[in-house]
Amino acid sequence: MAFIHISKHNFYHNLNQLALKAGSKERLAVVLKDNAYGHGLTIMAALAAEYGITQAVVISVEEAERIRPYFDRVLILHGPPFPDEVFTFAVTDRQQLMDLDPAARIELKVDTGMHRNGIAMDELEGALSIIHDRKLSLVGVMTHYRSADVLSSELMWQQKRFEQVKRTVRTSGYGHVRFHSHNSATLLRAHHFDEDIARVGIALYGYNELPAPFDPVPLRPVLSLHARRTSTRHLSPGARIGYGGDHTLTRPMTVSTYDLGYGDGWPRGDAHAPYTVPDGSPMLGRVSMDFISLEGDSDTRCILDDAQAAAHHFGTISYEMTTHLSPSIPRQVQEEEDWGLPTPKE
Repeated sequence: MAFIHISKHNFYHNLNQLALKAGSKERLAVVLKDNAYGHGLTIMAALAAEYGITQAVVISVEEAERIRPYFDRVLILHGPPFPDEVFTFAVTDRQQLMDLDPAARIELKVDTGMHRNGIAMDELEGALSIIHDRKLSLVGVMTHYRSADVLSSELMWQQKRFEQVKRTVRTSGYGHVRFHSHNSATLLRAHHFDEDIARVGIALYGYNELPAPFDPVPLRPVLSLHARRTSTRHLSPGARIGYGGDHTLTRPMTVSTYDLGYGDGWPRGDAHAPYTVPDGSPMLGRVSMDFISLEGDSDTRCILDDAQAAAHHFGTISYEMTTHLSPSIPRQVQEEEDWGLPTPKE
């Protein structure tokens, strides 16, 4: 069966770079939603906790329960709030405030311009009044930026709007709540970080999606995908490989079948514009459900070691390459003894 390696060395390198940007590891909240972007939810939670991260973000209660032992606080982005000593819940709609258990700890999400979800800015004062009147437990206020990874002035425009939100919240008597708006791209762009936490996702896993003009932050891919050989044959020129015979050999070739396909979340792609694996070998013919064909007879082959490079080939983004990988693929942590990494400043 195909398998995935998780590099502890590279993950800790990325955490170190992000902690330096944020000012300390205590100001990082690791985003582990969607099976930790395909890397393995509990694997990445355990590694983050070992590094010293105390806060995480997930999409559901089910994910939160699985990582409860590892963190002091887990923010759940979607789901009905309930009282809990570890979990806090994003509230994105004013009507939700009318039905909450006052003991549930909530973090109010304000729509500052992305228009996906969140309390509208002109409804903020009314929402804060409901929170006050119902004695709800407001512990955080947040927003999300729509264009942090785009070379434009939109990020600054939204940040100014969130500053207005902060002033409104504070003047309403909520000076104790935590404020957070920085995702990976925003933190990587920041020259000065002054919020309570940064919610870091894709950068944890080694990918900087910012355009070239921004100052680069060196990140390292954490995940590599490997496949095992299931069969080998020696073929003559003219032999056609796979569904539709889409690849025709022009020379004698040793061809092996490996156990990876779109059943595992690998893209089908285009046999006439083949993906090239890290050792330089192009895939031969179509991906055939659970299998691919490559020249050679090695027992295992690395299929992906840089999701951003693969994403460029398939016309997508690194997020999609990794989150599509099946949770059933075994994931193994690689332990490196001598990392040679500096300790982040506290």
